[in-house]
Amino acid sequence: MSIRTFRNCKGGEPLGLVTAYDYITARIAQRAGVPLVLVGDSLSTTALGHATTLPATMDMMIHHAEAVRRGAPECLVVGDMPFLSYSTVPDALANAGRFLREAGCDAVKIEGGRNRADTIRALVAEGIPVQAHIGLQPQSVKSTGYAVRGRTPEDADALARDLEAVAAAGAFSVVLEGVVADVAARLSASTDIPTIGVGAGSGCDAQYLVLADLLGLGEGRVPKFAKAYANLADEAVRAIEAYRADVAARAFPDPDHSY
Repeated sequence: MSIRTFRNCKGGEPLGLVTAYDYITARIAQRAGVPLVLVGDSLSTTALGHATTLPATMDMMIHHAEAVRRGAPECLVVGDMPFLSYSTVPDALANAGRFLREAGCDAVKIEGGRNRADTIRALVAEGIPVQAHIGLQPQSVKSTGYAVRGRTPEDADALARDLEAVAAAGAFSVVLEGVVADVAARLSASTDIPTIGVGAGSGCDAQYLVLADLLGLGEGRVPKFAKAYANLADEAVRAIEAYRADVAARAFPDPDHSY
């Protein structure tokens, strides 16, 4: 998968994409045939236990993106630009460059619509592919909360203008997060770049799901739009309990696991 081939998936069979943060889960995603992995700033909440994505830093994101790149060498890897890392165009260029140069990412993702069009245009001009992100924007939680977008005609129109702006600026795809399903479907049909839904219904060209949520490792912190396709948390607890019992009974290590 390349940026060009991903863009050509527009209007085809919807793609199931994942968000991952480390080598092990990236390897699993690649084995499962996932074509694109996002190293999301949601690592702040999912992997590090913070209440929001705001504590994620560039150094954190680079550290995790490097691990994902090593685990999924055949996938497209997108690095999520964290809070305040793209406030100015020079900052955006420097930090996006780190994702490509240091972590080996193929593209970056930034939150924002019309207000980020100039930034997207500048990054694309320097050869940095950009995935835009409109709708609910977790990095703006302090000012906007986690409100679903597109509930009024005026808000739907504002989303349409945001989408038009990021597409015109050169974004190769766009995330629609927390958008009313029928509005997201109309937005997807109105643009020639792939749309990726996160809590935006099934009318998009692809979907993102955090791998930990998909595998049932969320431990009670799973959003409404996430679906667990397994319950590995309970399986892990049972495995650890069995291990502890074997150690207590001196059944582990046994001769097969000793020198």
